Amino acid sequence: MSERILVVGPSWVGDMVMAQSLFMTLKQRSPGCRISVLAPAWSQPIIERMPEVEEALALPAGHGDFALKARWQLGRSLRGRFDRAIVLPRSWKAALVPFFARIPVRVGFIGEQRYGLLTECRKLDKSVLDQTVKRFTSLGLPVEEANPPAGIPEPALVTDSANQLRLRGELGLVAPPAPIIGMMPGAEYGPAKQWPLAHFRALAEALTRQGAEVRIFGGPKDVAAGEEIAQGLAGVHNLCGKTRLADAVDLIAECREVVSNDSGLMHVAAAVGARIQGIYGSSSPHYTPPLTANREIHWLALECSPCFKRVCPLGHTNCLNHIAPERLLAAISLDEDAR
Repeated sequence: MSERILVVGPSWVGDMVMAQSLFMTLKQRSPGCRISVLAPAWSQPIIERMPEVEEALALPAGHGDFALKARWQLGRSLRGRFDRAIVLPRSWKAALVPFFARIPVRVGFIGEQRYGLLTECRKLDKSVLDQTVKRFTSLGLPVEEANPPAGIPEPALVTDSANQLRLRGELGLVAPPAPIIGMMPGAEYGPAKQWPLAHFRALAEALTRQGAEVRIFGGPKDVAAGEEIAQGLAGVHNLCGKTRLADAVDLIAECREVVSNDSGLMHVAAAVGARIQGIYGSSSPHYTPPLTANREIHWLALECSPCFKRVCPLGHTNCLNHIAPERLLAAISLDEDAR
């Protein structure tokens, strides 16, 4: 009988994309296994673009909510359905649904003293599992193969060509093979991960002078930032807040290259084949790199970085301010054969 696996997924866009490497690994090792993913409802459009996943289950709690009764009710409803659970988040509450579901094998890192909730508590050696994707993938492997896992597959999200055509018509966008450059100015974590908007605007202006279309991606919180970049520039489209997450996947897939902070959309772009120009400030490209060889990293590696702070503790954010727009412009190729 095919193994039935429940994966408790992460709560961030980028982490969910990186979790696909785990799903791909599970399928490679056991093609007949059936994978369900329990995650926040917002992540369903991303999960639906992962052919390895059979079912997406909505977590009955908002980000940070304990929601004990809702987790207990969901767990009870899942009893008898799964043979193994893999719990990616390290929080205590993330392990509750598999425990309430009485799934016989429940694997995760020790985290917040989850003895009893998990049947297999693994110690996390951060020096060995030094990247998020390695940690996720290792939990799907036997212990003797997991530290670190070898041959991790790169995420690959499915795109919808019919939706691309519809969106181009509705939003007045050009079609490939015209040079299309994406920009992701947001970073949910905080300003210490955000390249200055003035730099984004200077780069957008230079790219449009060279004949490129610039698409700015982000959520409703990024609308003002997108407008600051796009205002008055022909050929620059502020799409922040105008697209669903699935739409962003399809439109990013048409971009020849993207310029992005260390954000969830950067990982989406890597998973749909765009060349990545990744900008790192307070975070580290060694820990959460875009999972593609088609990338160029822009990181100054100052003495004070990575600090992993939301706001620069020194007040200058030189790790980002000193990455000049000219550096990015020189790295981007608008030739059709570049992608």
